Amino acid sequence: MTSSETEFKQNYQTHLKHLKLKGLQPKTIESYSRAMRRIGAYFNEQVNDLSESQLTDYFSDLLESHSWSSVKLDLYGLKFFYTYVLNKPWTELKLIKPPRTQRLPDIVTVEEAGRLFAMTHTLSYRVFFFTLYSLGLRLTVADIDATRQRVHIRDAKGNKDRLVPLPTTTLVCLRRFWQVHRNPVLLFPNRHGGLKSAHLSTTPLDRGGVQATLRQIAQDCGIKKITPHSLRHSYATHLIEAGVDLLEVQTILGHHSILTTARYTHLTDTTNHKADQLINALMNGFAMDWRRVK
Repeated sequence: MTSSETEFKQNYQTHLKHLKLKGLQPKTIESYSRAMRRIGAYFNEQVNDLSESQLTDYFSDLLESHSWSSVKLDLYGLKFFYTYVLNKPWTELKLIKPPRTQRLPDIVTVEEAGRLFAMTHTLSYRVFFFTLYSLGLRLTVADIDATRQRVHIRDAKGNKDRLVPLPTTTLVCLRRFWQVHRNPVLLFPNRHGGLKSAHLSTTPLDRGGVQATLRQIAQDCGIKKITPHSLRHSYATHLIEAGVDLLEVQTILGHHSILTTARYTHLTDTTNHKADQLINALMNGFAMDWRRVK
């Protein structure tokens, strides 16, 4: 092992420690650490004095195979590395400017959601997908308060806790599912040893397995490509269609800004139908007299 490789490995471990000490979310820690693994591999572990020209080459090549989101995350990861590991001043790169876009999230209809649940024949995945949808959760740790019919979401985005309503149907479903696996700690234990060993599991349901299973079931149902997060988006949209106040939906989803929640009004058939009715009612109030025109 060369001296540069040894130094990089040591600095990478320091990078991981600082990421944890700064209280960043696990997803952010993984993104920033993956960034340094990728950058280290690209420059043969010699990353301590990268020039603007070298970074231009790296990010240009990265954009050929990855999204702008990956480019931004690698940039932020490298900035963190320079700031907290190398203790070097960071000059903001002017060469990276992702296009400003605002895409509407992918959702499924209520009928499609029902088909997804029905077509999921593996019990743990079926219950997980239904819970994910009926609570609007991200993949996070949650505590069930059956008495108050609330779910305590801990360490959500922004390191904030929040309470969300727990539908009776979901509570019954979770209780029946627990009777099957009886794990004393985990709500959704992993499937490595099957249901018979689930009560001994110490790790939760595998994220990759959840994503791959949902992708395959959606394909089998003839539904467009969706992710577990699409179920959260669908839940928000269906709440608004059902008449739940927008501010309440904002609280349930844990959105910092009401503008984020308001995006879902563009996805609702009910909202669009009401808008059509109101617009037509407004326009019908104007009488166009065709007799006095040339």
